[in-house]
Amino acid sequence: MRDMDQTIIKFNYDKNFKNEDFYLSKSNKHVFDFLNMWPKWEKNFVNVSGEKLCGKTHLINIFLKKNKGIKFDSRYLGNDDLKKIKIYENVIIENLSSDVNEKLLYSLLNLAEQENKFIIITSIKPVVNISFDLKDLKSRAKNFILLNIEKPDDELIFAIILKNLSDRQISIDKKFIEYIIKRIDRSYSKIYDFIYKIDQLSLKKKKSIDFKIIKEVLGE
Repeated sequence: MRDMDQTIIKFNYDKNFKNEDFYLSKSNKHVFDFLNMWPKWEKNFVNVSGEKLCGKTHLINIFLKKNKGIKFDSRYLGNDDLKKIKIYENVIIENLSSDVNEKLLYSLLNLAEQENKFIIITSIKPVVNISFDLKDLKSRAKNFILLNIEKPDDELIFAIILKNLSDRQISIDKKFIEYIIKRIDRSYSKIYDFIYKIDQLSLKKKKSIDFKIIKEVLGE
């Protein structure tokens, strides 16, 4: 373990970690709770949207551990996949964008509806905001329950920074995290980028994290 002066913070954060360190906060709990209600959904088609690294895939993997299903990446969806979904009640399509084979996706959705299957699509933009060329697919998109993972709140930013630095065996004082939260861009990708950079800079300088290192990474 790296020799750091600070003590790893131990708060009551464990109670909010569910299923393989997925941290629940106001930003994502509504999505987590909805997926846990399966199969008691109002509709069989659900879209989970949110920016990159917000936890969409993590949530899907938790869902699939509890409920039998099959997962595809929309970028590599092929004709053979229509046959593969036959034996599954839940079908997951990840990373949906306008680059998808629209006719194939439309066929898959039709097949799922005919056989009363459940569809979960993940995307950065809500499915209704994706610019499809196929009119029938645009119409289908309106039939989805829309769930959005929101930008991280203070509690979630705190947990992400603490957990990821602890995983790297880096301890950090609470006052430093609170300082970071007030100044960091509320973007999941920016937060993870910050964690990577502060780890690298701390290693390079062979120093524990202090305000000077934090300010340098934040560009202050």
